[in-house]
Amino acid sequence: MSALITILRESASPDPAREARLLLAHAMGVAPDRITLLAQDSLPAATLIAARKLAARRAAGAPISHIIGRRAFYGRDFHVDARVLDPRPETECLIAEALRTPFATFLDLGTGSGAIAITLAAERPEATGVATDLSDQALDVARQNANALGVAARLHLVKSDWFAAVTGRFDLIVSNPPYIAADEMASLQPQVRLFEPRMALTDDGDGLTAYRIIAAAAPGHLHSDGQLIVEIGPTQGASVAKMMRDSGFMRVQVVPDLDHRDRVVVGRMPGAAALT
Repeated sequence: MSALITILRESASPDPAREARLLLAHAMGVAPDRITLLAQDSLPAATLIAARKLAARRAAGAPISHIIGRRAFYGRDFHVDARVLDPRPETECLIAEALRTPFATFLDLGTGSGAIAITLAAERPEATGVATDLSDQALDVARQNANALGVAARLHLVKSDWFAAVTGRFDLIVSNPPYIAADEMASLQPQVRLFEPRMALTDDGDGLTAYRIIAAAAPGHLHSDGQLIVEIGPTQGASVAKMMRDSGFMRVQVVPDLDHRDRVVVGRMPGAAALT
């Protein structure tokens, strides 16, 4: 394994030893926690060659999740590849906010790998949901994950440009839309900028296009007292909160992540009493 660590250390790997274990485990077809024991034995030459090839891909900038084909999110493993945005740990903040209140129906806009929608369905076994994406390839990945994690019967996947193909009203609408501004793309890490779908990262504008659409249209798709929760970039809280208030949302809050950066904006529609 030392040869793998050397290859990764010469790249931009933040943790060469950990990534070497993951890559070697993937080449061997075993769980990473078995590597310490198994690596004491002599490994077949074919396994070592395969592991070095994986390390070379990582050294060239490919995300570790794309190489091994999975990413852990909220306690579950999701299949990921170049067709979808890699789920980030900070997105778990959105899940935590959504689970604070009851919901029976939900809509996830721009689902990508399906990480958000599938997690909500898995955490609330009584709930049903709709998950949309404009990319057929992303929907294929989301479908694979929904089947693997046992929620496919309660999650309807729809190709849609935001609300275009969505009907009905929901208790909860969630979204992690593309929020990187066009002029910020060059500053992204190469493993993000070069290996993840551009349409999932940026609106090729000011980074706020999706929020304008979602904030304006969400009231027409929420029940009274329904909730809208969106992930944001750390500088976008005030702007997105204002959009929600201007669209009639109440109790709008900007919620920080564990690094104390603005990460989620939450708004609630007026309740039935307020609408009469």
